[in-house]
Amino acid sequence: MIDSFPPAQSASRKGGEVLSARRSRSLCCHLLGVGILWGCSQLAGCGSTPDSGLSAIPRDGHPELQANASSEPSGHPAVAVARSMIGAPYRYGGMTPQGFDCSGLVYYAYREVGIAAPRTTREQLRSSRPVRFSDVRPGDLLFFRLSGRKVSHVGIYAGDGRFIHAPSTGKRVSYAEAGSPYWRSRLIRAGRL
Repeated sequence: MIDSFPPAQSASRKGGEVLSARRSRSLCCHLLGVGILWGCSQLAGCGSTPDSGLSAIPRDGHPELQANASSEPSGHPAVAVARSMIGAPYRYGGMTPQGFDCSGLVYYAYREVGIAAPRTTREQLRSSRPVRFSDVRPGDLLFFRLSGRKVSHVGIYAGDGRFIHAPSTGKRVSYAEAGSPYWRSRLIRAGRL
């Protein structure tokens, strides 16, 4: 069984600002569709091809990223590569130190340590073996649903509840807290390549 967080929709009932953010992301996706990338600089997530077949993932439960399963921040060589890329700019479709999107960072970090990783978030999700959140360890991938029903973002778990990712247009490769309200409500699966 794959553990998962409750759907993000429950959070939208708490305040109009979350609902407005969802509408803004929807507008952003429309603008991207017509090629107006600058209008989405603050709202765009990873531009990888999202997965469309995720309805089978259970949405119940409330998993934790256990400290005992993840306290070794350097447990996987891909984490060290990703860490060395902190500060690199976000670039849609990017997979080099000159710029990364989220799946491009995963692709690059794994390739640099001799592990073949698919290029897109969708294929990384499909190729990874599901891991319970309580068993996540450094180097595992964390998959997120930023809007709608499709997985659209991925990061590399670094240990101690943090992951490394290429967040969005105008930002740089950085750490994020998997347990923060924003990321926790959007985390849908962990996987191991």
